[in-house]
Amino acid sequence: MPEGPVSGPTTLQVLRSLETGPRGLTEDEAAARLARHGPNVPPTRRGVSWPRRFVRGLRDPFTAVLFCLGLVSAGTAAWGTASVITVLVAVSCALRATGEHRADRAMTALRGLVPTTATVLRRPTPDERVIPDERAIPDERAIPDERAIPAPRELPAEELVPGDIIRLAAGDVIPADARVLTATALFVNEAPLTGESSPTGKDPWTPSGAVGGPAEPRPAPHLCFQGSSVTAGSGTAVVTATGRHTRFATTYTAPEAVFGGGRGRRGRRGWAQGRGQGLRPRAFDRSVHGISWILVRFMLLTPPLVLVADAALRGRGLDTLPFAVAVAVGLTPEMLPVVVTACLARGAARLARSHGVIVRRLPALHDLGAMDVLCVDKTGTLTQDRPAVDRSLDTAGRDAPEALHWAAVNAWWTLQLADPPAPDALDEAILTAPESPDGPAPSPYYDHYDDYDGIAALPFDPVRRLATAVVARPGAPLGVHTLVVKGAVENVLELCVLPDEERARLQALASHHAAEGLRVLAVATADRPARSRRDAPRPAWSPADVRGLDFTGFVTFRDAPDPAAGSALCALADRGVTVKILTGDHPGTAARVCRDLGVGPPLAPDAIRTAADIDALPPTDTAALAELAHRTTVFAGCTPEHKARVVAALRAHGHTTGFLGDGVNDLSALHAADVGLAPHDAVPVAREAADVVLPQHTTTTPSAAGNASDDSSDVSSDVSSGAPFGGLATIDHAVAAGRSSGTNIATYLRVTLSSNLGNVIAMLTAGLLLPFLPMLPAQVLVQNLCFDAAQLAFAHERPDPTALRRPVTLRPRAFLRLITGFGVLNAVADLATFAVLALAAPGPTGTEDESLFHAGWFTENLLTQALAMLLLRGTAYATTAPRRKMTPVARAAMALAAAGILLPLSPLGPPLGMTPLPPLYYALLTLVLTLYAATLTTVVQLRNKASVARGSGGSGRGGPR
Repeated sequence: MPEGPVSGPTTLQVLRSLETGPRGLTEDEAAARLARHGPNVPPTRRGVSWPRRFVRGLRDPFTAVLFCLGLVSAGTAAWGTASVITVLVAVSCALRATGEHRADRAMTALRGLVPTTATVLRRPTPDERVIPDERAIPDERAIPDERAIPAPRELPAEELVPGDIIRLAAGDVIPADARVLTATALFVNEAPLTGESSPTGKDPWTPSGAVGGPAEPRPAPHLCFQGSSVTAGSGTAVVTATGRHTRFATTYTAPEAVFGGGRGRRGRRGWAQGRGQGLRPRAFDRSVHGISWILVRFMLLTPPLVLVADAALRGRGLDTLPFAVAVAVGLTPEMLPVVVTACLARGAARLARSHGVIVRRLPALHDLGAMDVLCVDKTGTLTQDRPAVDRSLDTAGRDAPEALHWAAVNAWWTLQLADPPAPDALDEAILTAPESPDGPAPSPYYDHYDDYDGIAALPFDPVRRLATAVVARPGAPLGVHTLVVKGAVENVLELCVLPDEERARLQALASHHAAEGLRVLAVATADRPARSRRDAPRPAWSPADVRGLDFTGFVTFRDAPDPAAGSALCALADRGVTVKILTGDHPGTAARVCRDLGVGPPLAPDAIRTAADIDALPPTDTAALAELAHRTTVFAGCTPEHKARVVAALRAHGHTTGFLGDGVNDLSALHAADVGLAPHDAVPVAREAADVVLPQHTTTTPSAAGNASDDSSDVSSDVSSGAPFGGLATIDHAVAAGRSSGTNIATYLRVTLSSNLGNVIAMLTAGLLLPFLPMLPAQVLVQNLCFDAAQLAFAHERPDPTALRRPVTLRPRAFLRLITGFGVLNAVADLATFAVLALAAPGPTGTEDESLFHAGWFTENLLTQALAMLLLRGTAYATTAPRRKMTPVARAAMALAAAGILLPLSPLGPPLGMTPLPPLYYALLTLVLTLYAATLTTVVQLRNKASVARGSGGSGRGGPR
């Protein structure tokens, strides 16, 4: 409910509009409103059933084409081919649906961890009230509802309705949008909504109170919004909006209107599309799907070309339709959906088991591997969302323990005597400040501030912005009490006896530290004669007594960084991921966090920008914003729209961009990124919007990680006992897992498409030169089955560590050039087999015996494919270090080679139209394969050298091409 500073409704007008009062609603009124407004729950995405996920798997381009080829095979009575294709399609869709369904179940379990109760004042209905005297006259017994005594009740938050009066205390989560009625030192943490780490003071509405409109993300001081939490103080408030009508829900659903025009979470196309600048597809779409659609075109053109060529040259016509379909299937990497899904599902399962990471969308794991820019929100991700004492300073700005000592005395006795529900965050930081050589040097009495005798306390007043404790210090003269005051610098200095020049100097000193990204508290003391209630009609101590103070010094605070954040960001930098900070905080605060984390060299002045720099650029000029983002490390003072613009601009100009955020104000950026990440303790809607959910931060490694060495050694470095685990620390493991899966997918595509393209070229050439089909459809099917079964090993392969140092990207055009080169080399080896068969087979031309020709080519094809599986794995790697043990791919290649040699000799050979081969063929084939392997190895080594040169000379972006 936006309100103006003067023209907005008063508190009384709001209560009247809601038809309620300070005593709250009756149970009947609340029930009626609950039926009218609905439960107080945010809008949630409807769960997708497993069958629907299975059907959605058919949208994959290769899966759809395979399904169509299966229908064509069934139409031509090629039931074997149709059956195999149907099984492949079913397995791929089932694997994907199962992986995503498991991730959704894990997210459902996380939702149960959110607090769901609120303290509500409800008045009983007339029939619920107990009348102690049954002999009272009827008129006296009929007490009207307005006089019913309200009773506080702990109710589920979903039962709140507009008009309810709720009580707020430290630690409470604001259950609905509300307007403050009463407040006692009430402070609310609105970081999930605004990104600001400092709590905001809340007070009842006054005509001079400043407020924010609907486009302004910073709430008014008299309004509390769902999703925020109370950090200190207490108060009451009237609920103004619930459920879908809260600002929390509005922010949650707003990205759908911005990203994709209401198509939901996956219908997004980016922030800039509504402004005429569409974003690039995601990394997975650009790589795997990009290559898929190019090959789909070739597959659709192959059968007509084969039919036309055979009809023109051989006059075979429709008789070759099964062979044409078999050729198209031969070009198709049938196992692509299965291998891709298996690689991603294994990586996601390994992350969940070893590191507690939930991958909610399987392609997001691939996008993590391709990510080269990670944008992070500061509050709650790089920091622990709580302050820590930085220094204790005297009046000259030197380190001195007295200020911290007196601040601790004030915090302790204010907590003891004022009895707040929970300590203020700054007081808690003071009371837990460590005594270490690297930290502030506390006084000898720091551990004994409870030795003081507490006399009285004036809790923190958000108007006066200070707190006062009155104590009797040890050793003080009899009848002397000491006032200990801490609070905002300006307010404390006004109460001190100081010359104007000295007051200005101290104010400048505090401003200097504030510009360094620190929060500053001033501390002052004064001795006063002891007094009691008998000395004056007023209470013993009041705010009027706090004056004429002696200034003691300053205590500075910094945002406590996440202990794992520094090492995690350095690890990401080593992997070629550039980190950019997008925060709603002050530029100095963000810069201070970077310095505290020790991330990279000191930031240059132009590496820190504000939201004003983003607003200075036209919304449609994404190129200028992307160029600005390239030079900038920190964007400060950002609203949700600013964050989304930066992320969208980076994506639109060639970067695979991730975003890590935990608040409602991060939703737009989470939707705009290639891959959105959220920590375990993020607000529920942020977890719902994220593609990847990180585990809860701890300081020990789960035992599962130590028991999964066989699965996780390729994606994670050794983690010592007691090392930080969870949160930001697990992003490096997630990136490594994504690159491992992406490298296996790229290697599979490189090997499969090179072999398939070579076979198709050779079969088309042979089909035009031979008087018979070069391979029977059944033989093509069996060959594909053997090769496809061997390719499943790629889902279990462990890439070399060097392959995980750079983002894994597949550029379709460059990739197709690569597989064309290797495919032609493979086709040459296939065609060389013709000469071998001509020399080894009986007859003038060596082609008189069709079964012998089929057996020879069948064996050569499987042997060359086995060699390609072994030799083409290292194309994208800078090194090809020997393995200590046989890998899954090596075992699969050996099994494939054995099948190629033994199948024509087995009893299955004659039914498949193949006969045993003469010994001379094997000797000549060995020579052909040796030349093929030598040539392939030379080409691979040249590719490796070129890859190293590209990686050392440029952007650092690389990976399989």
